[in-house]
This record gives sequence, structure tokens and C-alpha cells, in this order.
Amino acid sequence: MAGEIPDLHAEVRTGTGKGAARQARRNGMVPGIVYGGDGDPLPINLPFNALFTRLKQGRFMATLFNMKVEGHDDVRVICRKVQRDVVKDLPTHVDFMRLRRTSKINLFIPVEFIGHEAAPGLKRGGMLNVVRPEVELLVTAGDIPEKITLDLTGAKIGDTLTISAVKLPEGATPTIDRDFVIATMAAPAGLASADDEAEDADEAVEAES
Repeated sequence: MAGEIPDLHAEVRTGTGKGAARQARRNGMVPGIVYGGDGDPLPINLPFNALFTRLKQGRFMATLFNMKVEGHDDVRVICRKVQRDVVKDLPTHVDFMRLRRTSKINLFIPVEFIGHEAAPGLKRGGMLNVVRPEVELLVTAGDIPEKITLDLTGAKIGDTLTISAVKLPEGATPTIDRDFVIATMAAPAGLASADDEAEDADEAVEAES
């Protein structure tokens, strides 16, 4: 994760249960909870507008935050769940887990594809078929990568691109213990049809002979 850890401001939520949560929402807040680590669960409220802005920026659940709550020490947290209104799709409750910088966590990290201009398969009209736009990695909380990169240079039609083709950030490892597929270079529809027709013709000749 590049750059400094962003702050996330919250306040202690007084009262528990649905009544307190509804009151928080009426006051323009989103109720939440901070749990894990060495401390007791801490009910909190977050300003709706600030939280909504963060959510729209993306990668909210893959970002390490510095949680600032008045009367409490700052703590690093990561979001583990965002509950949303089923109709409006707006956040109604957020769960955060306390982390140390050295904590290991599983996160889905986006895959960025580069080298399109140097891929023979694409030059021939092939199509990149993305099987995994994200890859689940075991990463260190204090060093979460924004993305991993797969270079398409030299990729030809029919090639299969696997996790072994990706240079992973130091300290990051896949959660799947095999060389799984991230993308394939598929033949263009016209070429695929021509190949099928040629194969059918070959089979017909063999059947006649």
C-alpha cells in the first residue's frame, strides 16, 4: 500500500441495539464496531458523508486505516464487512478489525494487465479473456499492495497466463497452492470458426478414406 495510512475519524456510540443504531442514522451517522486485537469491542459512529466518500473511492475493504476515536488511542484497522440498505444500497453498518503493521491478512488484490502493444496474440485479433480480475493474497497489514501486474509481452493466441507469470510484492503469497490461471489469450471468433471448419473437413476426409 503506497503512501501514508489514511485517517478514519469516528466517535464512540453510546447505547447498543437497534434503537441506538437507528438514532445514529437519523443523526447522519453510520454505526459500526471495532473488534479484535487486545481490546474489547468498541461501538462507534462514523459520519455518513465521509464514509460514503471513502466507499466511492474504491478499495475500501483493502485499505489499512488509522482509526481515530476521541478518548482512545489511535489504532490501525481494516474493514471486514459493510452492510447496506437492500433498496438504496447505502451503508447501514460497518465492521472493522484491529491490526498490527505486522499482522498477516487475506485480501483480494486487483490485477493490472500491461504490455498489450507487445502481445502477438492481440495483434492477430485475439482477445484477452480475464479469468481472475483479482487474486487473493496473504499480505502484511503494513504493506498492502494497490495492485499486482501481469505483463502480456509475447503472449500468443492459445497461451494461458498463470500466477507464476506475476512478480508478487515482497512478503505477499497466493492463498491457492497451485499455479492457477489468471487469463487466457483466446482466438478471434473468425479464426476459431475457420479452425473448427478445417477440423471438421479433416475428420470428413478421414471418414471417407
